[in-house]
Parts: sequence; C-alpha cells; structure tokens
Amino acid sequence: MNSPTSNTGADAVDVAIAQGIDLDGTPIPSAKLELYNKVMALEAQRKRSGVTNTMRSRIVRIGAKHIPQAELNQMLIDSDFVPLKDKEITFYYK
Repeated sequence: MNSPTSNTGADAVDVAIAQGIDLDGTPIPSAKLELYNKVMALEAQRKRSGVTNTMRSRIVRIGAKHIPQAELNQMLIDSDFVPLKDKEITFYYK
C-alpha cells in the first residue's frame, strides 16, 4: 500500500482525497469520493460573505480541538474577532 507522503498538516487530507487513498494507505471507496466531490462542487459555487468570517469559523472549528475554551476566546478577542458564541461553546466544548 502506498500512503501519501505525510499525514500531518492542513493539506494532508486534501492530498489524500485527491489521490483517492486514505492516510493509512487504503483506497477510499468510489461512492464516498463521488459524494464528497459532489458536495464540494456545490460548496465551490456558494457565494461567500467575507474572508474574515471564514477565517474566524476555521479558527474556532480547528482551535477548539487544540486550545482550551477560555484561551481561544481571549485569543479571538485579542485579534479583534467576535468572541466565542454560546452555541459554539456548547457545540465544541460541551
């Protein structure tokens, strides 16, 4: 089995999907790839509201996996982003 060169970093999953091979080297079933590509094509057509909104969403979604709630909230405030919303705290931290 040939696995992608790296399974770390922000692009590792995208590289694996493009290759059709999971990070452990197993093939990704074609039905799963087709559905993923169909949904991503729809997302690619969606009008965007702004880069900073997307940046904040990514920071919260990914940061919550790695950073304690109070610390992430303070980081958002210090960077002049909207602090964590109650629904985000409930979803990501509870």
